[in-house]
Amino acid sequence: MRRLILLAALLPAAAVAAPDGKAIFTRCAACHTATGAGVPGAYPPLGGDFRALAAKPEGRRYLALAVIKGLAGPLTIEGKPYRGVMPAQGGLDEASIAAVLNHVGTAIAKTGPAFKPFSAAEIAGYKAKAGSMTGADVAKLHAGLEGK
Repeated sequence: MRRLILLAALLPAAAVAAPDGKAIFTRCAACHTATGAGVPGAYPPLGGDFRALAAKPEGRRYLALAVIKGLAGPLTIEGKPYRGVMPAQGGLDEASIAAVLNHVGTAIAKTGPAFKPFSAAEIAGYKAKAGSMTGADVAKLHAGLEGK
């Protein structure tokens, strides 16, 4: 047993399996659909708006906080209103949040600016500064990003 522990400690970090963003996305697909098309009026599509947000520092923060803290309140995405509530996605560590956002940015949202992957360290920074933010606070961040 002791040898196994020592061997595991010697394995390079790359040998540890990274979280599977596609598998994690199945929890998102319940509302946003498997293709990310969303549900009109309730759950927004994860397309050009996602890529546009991911291209800006304040947009990246918003996307991470949407997963960490959830969303509550009306949103306008691509000129259309949405009123669904997104719960915080508890149980996901920083690497898992980065993995699911990266899956959306590469496999789901295919239009818009080039996508720069999220890192676990980037997510940890947003999480550390989120404090007592609520889903309503996060939704207000999106309103502030419209048209920027």
